[in-house]
Amino acid sequence: MNSRLTSPRALVIALASAGVIGAVGAGAYTSARAVSAPTTNATAVAPAAMVTLPDFSTITSRDGPAVVNISVTGTMKASDDEAAEMQGIDPEDPMFQFFRRFQGQINPRGQQQQQRDVPVRAQGSGFIVDPSGIIITNAHVVKDAKEVTVKLTDRREFRAKVLGADAKTDIAVLKIDAKSLPVLALGNTKDLKVGEWVLAIGSPFGFENTVTAGVVSAKGRSLPDDSYVPFIQTDVAVNPGNSGGPLLNTRGEVVGINSQIYSRSGGYQGVSFAIPIDVAIQVKDQIVATGKATHGRLGVAVQEVNQAFADSFKLDKPEGALVSNIEKGGPGDKAGLKAGDVIRKVDGQAIVSSGDLPAVIGQQAPGKKVTLEVWRQGERKELQAKLGDASDKPAKVAKADADVGQGKLGLALRQLQPQEKRQASVENGLLIEDVGGPSAQAGVQAGDVLLAINGTPAQSVEQVRDVVAKATNKSVALLIQRGEDKIFVPVRIG
Repeated sequence: MNSRLTSPRALVIALASAGVIGAVGAGAYTSARAVSAPTTNATAVAPAAMVTLPDFSTITSRDGPAVVNISVTGTMKASDDEAAEMQGIDPEDPMFQFFRRFQGQINPRGQQQQQRDVPVRAQGSGFIVDPSGIIITNAHVVKDAKEVTVKLTDRREFRAKVLGADAKTDIAVLKIDAKSLPVLALGNTKDLKVGEWVLAIGSPFGFENTVTAGVVSAKGRSLPDDSYVPFIQTDVAVNPGNSGGPLLNTRGEVVGINSQIYSRSGGYQGVSFAIPIDVAIQVKDQIVATGKATHGRLGVAVQEVNQAFADSFKLDKPEGALVSNIEKGGPGDKAGLKAGDVIRKVDGQAIVSSGDLPAVIGQQAPGKKVTLEVWRQGERKELQAKLGDASDKPAKVAKADADVGQGKLGLALRQLQPQEKRQASVENGLLIEDVGGPSAQAGVQAGDVLLAINGTPAQSVEQVRDVVAKATNKSVALLIQRGEDKIFVPVRIG
């Protein structure tokens, strides 16, 4: 198996794209017990309130028939070696695509191999939202599908038409030719509380209408997959075959769609993620009406604000989305955003982590005007932006996860020559010829171009020394350019 399986980011994304991953949860409890605190001889302590665990049997019998099993057949490009290896795996095995996903395109002898179409099959789950046969599932379940079959609990099977799929939110809408079908009631994710019990119904490993339960672990969780989804995190068990199944509250209302997991084994390891039903319905309505979904775009690259950045930019706490690069002529550029701005709110909605920004912006319609609250040079400002269309050019999120060190800056700098400025497409900046100490530990590399320090354009070596000498915080923020990418790097100086 490829070494990329050790990367949490790769795991979450790959399991979703495999088309066989979904969610169910820990077993439903029907018993109740009293929990009392211990007593001592000196003082008697009153017993705690009775804790009653939910009985999901009524919801299961009522809503189970609206949950469907989805089977997909299609083809994927594979090398000769891959095809030979895949032939040793039963195509009915839900892990078939999972293992295929991580095979390389170079054989052990280092030779490029011929690619050919190999038949693949996968399974997933879904649920009916309209009695005329409208079904919601995950986009990755039906990706590259040539034939989609929907099976109901009464054992009837239908050939399904994919009305549309949106990769940014991982939502797909299917249609089967049927009438008077059972449907699920839709809830409101905003009313969902952390710690609340939730129920999942789906088909793990092809075991149709499996019912399990768990609790909500967190809300508004951002994942490193460039999606536009503020995920619901649960401890509901996720296994291949359950993607697209409903996550229900104790009233039997759909609050989410089980979608992804964090795993090092390919199976459930205690953390799973569901798409909020509010997001899913918004996308579903667009797909039913037009065959596709649209998303707003700001045209900026952002990164996380950690404590070092908060110190550098004089923020009271490490929150917001730090703008590291701006698309020239894009919506953010036209709105007046600058590299080094920290976006803290969009239309009054707080941006706590950098992943919140694409989720909030992506759920807006192209052309909508939004109010951005930004932090610039120690002051709060408001800017108005008219959003573009995400289908024109996808937004990027820059990431900097390097450690930072202690001591002096540790950079050897020189002025850029005119030709170097033209090659780098910059007007000002200093070439980093050598790196040591805290800058090296922070991830700065020789050959990077230093564009600014603490928001001040880097115009000379003396100026940089002066900024470092006058810095009152324990870190400075360097804006560097590496190739075509720009990114802020926090460097500890004391």
